[in-house]
Amino acid sequence: MIFDTHAHYNDRAFDEDRALLLAEFPDHGIGGVVNAAASYRSLALTRQLTEQYDFIYGAYGIHPSEIDTVPGVVKISDLTGLPIVESEDDADLAGVGGDAGNAEHVGDGGVDSRGTKEASSDKKSGSGEPPVWFLEELRDLCRLNKAVAVGEIGLDYHWDKENKKQQIDWFECQIEQARQLLLPIIIHSREAAEDTLATAKRTSLGDVGGVMHCFSYSVELAREYLNMGLYLGIGGVLTFKNARKLREVVAYAPIEQLVIETDCPYLAPTPHRGERNCSLYLPLVIEAIAEIKGMTAEEVEAVTWENAKRLYGV
Repeated sequence: MIFDTHAHYNDRAFDEDRALLLAEFPDHGIGGVVNAAASYRSLALTRQLTEQYDFIYGAYGIHPSEIDTVPGVVKISDLTGLPIVESEDDADLAGVGGDAGNAEHVGDGGVDSRGTKEASSDKKSGSGEPPVWFLEELRDLCRLNKAVAVGEIGLDYHWDKENKKQQIDWFECQIEQARQLLLPIIIHSREAAEDTLATAKRTSLGDVGGVMHCFSYSVELAREYLNMGLYLGIGGVLTFKNARKLREVVAYAPIEQLVIETDCPYLAPTPHRGERNCSLYLPLVIEAIAEIKGMTAEEVEAVTWENAKRLYGV
């Protein structure tokens, strides 16, 4: 069985055929999917997906580039029951504006981005920790039966370097929530290697546990996180021609600390690069790992399935 440890099926890219696509998964060996929230709106949509599909689990948190999607008035409970769509009109209901969930990805870098440069430039840099009421609602979501992680959370300096303090504050607060709830975390880190590692060490992240989502750094940094007991999330980027650094990481890392992910609808593997990604493409990632590790695809599939279950406690 295949376990997609990081997906975004609430994304608007799936609005036209979401139900039809997800219905195919059991017949293709997709036995588990973790839908990771990113924006405030996606918290409610993730919950809905976990309630509608037995094989979908939820991770709840605010992506560093989505901090400003947390409104001052609208509560998650007010969004429950809305259709699972990420259209601009529905985003407005959450007070997050038209660019929520409208993510682009930069393929050559092998790392994802949330929003365009133009959208990001409209956001306030701000500072400070998450509001208390939001943390209370986050805790409520993370206590749900199918909640398996706090995420995706972390640091992203690609577009906005002016709100580093705010990003770190939110990152640390959400790590603390995970610690109290005894849940692992899903870590996003883009162009923020130094601060991410410093935060990991400062917060004793190894005691919390989790996964470095869409890992894109060096073997040296991989060693730091692996020594903490964290997992590395490996996706379609591994199949790209320019993924030499990631192939070195996969060769170095113990197979017992690798999990597979799509980050869909982004980062589709070769030969589907540039298309909408989905869990049905994960066999291509499995084959790439198998080739690097000198294993069969069946062995990689079996090990990464068990790794995902251990990571998320399911």
